[in-house]
Amino acid sequence: EMQLVESGGDSVQAGGSLRLSCAASGGVDYRTTGWFRQAPGKEREAVAAIFVGGLTTFYADSVKGRFAISRDNVRKITYLQMNSLKPEDTGTYFCAASNDYLTWAPLNAREYKIWGQGTQVTVSS
Repeated sequence: EMQLVESGGDSVQAGGSLRLSCAASGGVDYRTTGWFRQAPGKEREAVAAIFVGGLTTFYADSVKGRFAISRDNVRKITYLQMNSLKPEDTGTYFCAASNDYLTWAPLNAREYKIWGQGTQVTVSS
């Protein structure tokens, strides 16, 4: 059974850093993995995505220059390094995966079929 498990969420002060991890099980190398987030009362929004080779990445404008997505394909973990955190980064962060190279819409949540349960990130001012 394909499964994603997120970890690393925490409460931090503005300006701080966190690293989220998404561990994949099921014996497959998902061609695209992504991070999304959802704040209370708001729609889920894209954060970042990466192809299996690790060289092709995509970012939402709101996190460019502050967040970095990476993959360890041996351990089957996708990371999200978050620096210079802001209160508006608060939310539940979800990992998602696809068996396709989502070249047409890597930041579109509807293109992803496998999702984790989420990890909470709270940034206080």
